Amino acid sequence: MKIPPVKGTRDFYPPEMAVRNWIIDGWKKVSVRNGFEEYDGPIFEYLKMFQIKSGDEIVDQLFSLRDRGGRDLALRPEITPTLARMVNQRINSLPKPIKWFSVPRLFRAERPQKGRLREFFQWNIDIIGEDSPLADTEVIFTTVDYLREIGLTSKDIKVKVSSRELLADYLISLGIPEDKLESIYVILDKKDKLPSDTFEKILGEQIPDKNTVKKILDFMSVDSIPQLKDFVEEGSGAFLNVKCVLDNLDMMGVGDFCVYDPGIVRGLAYYTGIVFEVHDVASELRAICGGGRYDNLLQDFGGPPISGTGMGMGDAVLGILLEEKKLLQKQLPRRRLDFFLACVDEDNKEAAVKLTMKLRSAGFAANFSYKITKLGKQLKQASEQNAGKCIIIGDEFKDNKLAVKDMSSGEQELVDADEFLSGLMS
Repeated sequence: MKIPPVKGTRDFYPPEMAVRNWIIDGWKKVSVRNGFEEYDGPIFEYLKMFQIKSGDEIVDQLFSLRDRGGRDLALRPEITPTLARMVNQRINSLPKPIKWFSVPRLFRAERPQKGRLREFFQWNIDIIGEDSPLADTEVIFTTVDYLREIGLTSKDIKVKVSSRELLADYLISLGIPEDKLESIYVILDKKDKLPSDTFEKILGEQIPDKNTVKKILDFMSVDSIPQLKDFVEEGSGAFLNVKCVLDNLDMMGVGDFCVYDPGIVRGLAYYTGIVFEVHDVASELRAICGGGRYDNLLQDFGGPPISGTGMGMGDAVLGILLEEKKLLQKQLPRRRLDFFLACVDEDNKEAAVKLTMKLRSAGFAANFSYKITKLGKQLKQASEQNAGKCIIIGDEFKDNKLAVKDMSSGEQELVDADEFLSGLMS
């Protein structure tokens, strides 16, 4: 009986593994050059840690288990709670600001669909201990820095920037009680995911006053900072923050990627200030990534009040977008061997294996055929494995000679084995 992979998971055969490595290597490279340090944590944590952040309903959205000691555990659906726990453990000794990144394997027990899996990899970057709008800007810049490096342009993607704080100020000015804001955020976050009449109906169920609903809809349709002046005070801290972030992004050279969009609310309750999402311009996929400022998260996990801002990007949606834009295959590094050792007779097989080991020990990627077959077949193997050169060991080896064939040009020369090796080692 053949057993298939669990629905919502992926098998990574070598071609898929090459894509995964290329994406993750890119995430790490861009993180490091933007000043972030890598961290990681355990693949499972106490279940209560995720309940603190997201409430009891999170239990139905993750893979939980009870171990032999009776402890309730869960495979991590995200790494932010782990980050909060780790930072809190050493909060007094860690130099500020803390600029960390991670590429965890995450698990979510939800219905698989396009761009959403039960098991995936996610790039997380966070800056903790800095409340300047420049920190929010740098998180967004680092995100764009990676996306443009892999070939995406401002015609392909847009970073939609908004502010939870600004939205809260406006809703409160309309007379909406502060304790109702979270339930309103959940609805507003669905604005672009629902038909407009359905969205308005759901919003009207929460806010009976039609005039207030209209004002909220007008606010949510604003598409530039100047238009905000009709809704909020220009001198307010929230207005100045979002304006500063967008001005900074322009100054950093990525302004053409970024727009103001009050429709970006982010469903998670812990966001307190700037929030953003990256979407494909065609809007056919779910968000490529998202993030924002969270100024209370560490305190919720028993730590001190300290500001934070960050971003998470999954590999699933990103991979789909790159395939659609035909940006993936042409950027993937091909498997590359420096040398393939072809042996044409059994008498020299041991010599071929020993020479392969010498090349590997010297740092070269080298391979050989397990079976002595016709030279043409071994040359085909060398070509299939993308070898730069094929070293042919035949009758000439009794005179310490090797035939070295350049696989790209087809040129072949007979060389002294010792001189060849010493030339490679020097």
